[in-house]
Amino acid sequence: MAEVGRHVTAAVVTAAKSGLFIRTTLARERLSSVISEANEPRRELFLRNDLEAVDVVSAHREALRVLRDSIETAHVDAYSDVPWPRDVVDAYEHALSMAKSQSAEGVRSAKDDPGMGIDVAVRDDAEFDVLLALAPFTIHAEAWRQGQEIFSASDTGTALWIAVTSQQEVQLMSRLGALGVPRTAFTTQPRRRRRLFARWSRHQIA
Repeated sequence: MAEVGRHVTAAVVTAAKSGLFIRTTLARERLSSVISEANEPRRELFLRNDLEAVDVVSAHREALRVLRDSIETAHVDAYSDVPWPRDVVDAYEHALSMAKSQSAEGVRSAKDDPGMGIDVAVRDDAEFDVLLALAPFTIHAEAWRQGQEIFSASDTGTALWIAVTSQQEVQLMSRLGALGVPRTAFTTQPRRRRRLFARWSRHQIA
């Protein structure tokens, strides 16, 4: 019995060391990525205007996932030019709850429009999920790194612009390809924005 106990203990220790090694390796890789991109030039990419609706949604979300480690600050408006799709209503309500919490904490003025410029903590999975959900439909969402904007989504999915490193561009194209989104979804040429008067539909649900 004692022999079995020693084997079990040894196995647990080995597993723990292995897990620690993996976590340490991942942390080093992430740190290395952050350091390597510090001075790396970024290329501006614009989403084309002839994509299927599902591809537009995927493009917004995959761009955010690829840029997440680079983002330092992000904001989203809980307004849309169209009724909110039912599958993002929970995220919309969470965004408004985030705004209320920020007002209560003094992060934002109680006089501020409750649906405008809601801060998103991208390291918080729940808040990042809110950004992922709303980005393709909001009138505006943005993300910044070292004082430079690297993500801008506006006009309810019709104006997406990103600034990515060469490595991030490769990752983005790979992720889009895996989802069946055309690899030509992004272009280096700015697209003409449609002119819309935002209806600021806070309570509309599709």
